[in-house]
Amino acid sequence: MSQLQPAPAPCAELLREYRTSGSAVREARRIPFGGVGDKDVYNIAAPFEDEGRTVVAGRVESRDSEQSDIVFFAQTDGVWLPAEGTPVLRLQDPFHARIGGELVLGGVEVFPHPERADALMWRTVFYRGQGLRDLRRFFEGPDGMKDIRLAELADGGVGVFTRPQGEKGGRGKIGYVRVGSLDGLTVEAIQGAPLLEGQFAEGEWGGANETHPLPDGRIGVLGHIACFDEAGDRHYYPMAFEFDPASQAWSGLRLIGERRDFLPGPAKRPDLEDVVFSGGLIRGEDGRAVLYAGISDADAQALDIPDPFAGR
Repeated sequence: MSQLQPAPAPCAELLREYRTSGSAVREARRIPFGGVGDKDVYNIAAPFEDEGRTVVAGRVESRDSEQSDIVFFAQTDGVWLPAEGTPVLRLQDPFHARIGGELVLGGVEVFPHPERADALMWRTVFYRGQGLRDLRRFFEGPDGMKDIRLAELADGGVGVFTRPQGEKGGRGKIGYVRVGSLDGLTVEAIQGAPLLEGQFAEGEWGGANETHPLPDGRIGVLGHIACFDEAGDRHYYPMAFEFDPASQAWSGLRLIGERRDFLPGPAKRPDLEDVVFSGGLIRGEDGRAVLYAGISDADAQALDIPDPFAGR
């Protein structure tokens, strides 16, 4: 799976293009969470409906730890509090989709490394059900792979965006494979997914965070692209592109925001200050959208932006 493309643009070039692309109004707001003590809520997913109420899934953890839970919040008197009757999952970085009429929800599970006593390993795990009360765990992705995302296809199949690292993917590249249904998900299919070559410059990385079906059958992909600077600090940017599952072609990446578009706030560590981790997108009918994101690994905000998939 490949297409002719120019050399991938590094983060610095994409950032210059974003900053010179226009002066569209962007309005940020912090999302007020409560009911979790002094823990941070960040890397939220976009809101979704469950049993007649709007719910937001967020990563909850102490500032000095990465032992986290996914908690589901509902709004009460302007504050988002843990929703009664919903599960708490020992996972990081929630995401969700609707596939075949079911809610599919996932996150990253961290567990002891199977071969090294002093190290940890991770994998993406998936749950399915009609709603939050009857979720059941049904699939675990390959060890060492985050950012696996699913898309319901027009032909009834399921598109799977992968993100291998190491020998195949370096610090992290996006792959794609089609399976017939949720029951067709296998570790072998995900590991064998061809890469979308030419998306990330040498030494940089990225992944898919959420998918959106487009009217012409393509998939709008909300994701992130990241790099290190010379001091070793991380820089994460929200990005978007379109993917055609029929032709296996994809558009170039474009940034849709940066840290300075959001409100000032805390950071988990100094090297994470310039981090925006795309969580989800709510698209309106007026050409606008709301981007939900984790900020600096310590905060959760929403940003009103031009719809990145409108007119494409």
